[in-house]
Amino acid sequence: MTIISEATPNPNAMKFISDKQIFPGDASISVMPGQTSEYEVLNQLMQLKEIDNVFGYQFFITVNKGIDVEWNELIPKVEAIMDSCGY
Repeated sequence: MTIISEATPNPNAMKFISDKQIFPGDASISVMPGQTSEYEVLNQLMQLKEIDNVFGYQFFITVNKGIDVEWNELIPKVEAIMDSCGY
């Protein structure tokens, strides 16, 4: 599996793109603090204290981090979770 991280206009958000479809259909999904999802990958990401919320659509997940979190520390954690879930 290949995961590509891509910056967004928001410095606290990063888009993680997989070469494998993560979310079938045309509906997007977002998970806020205190919520869970039918998708284990989103639930695992939300367990990271550095992540504020996540948004997913088809082949990508956008992760929003806390303001005091550095991407160089968070990106490997996000990639590891996505990899462990098969994306």
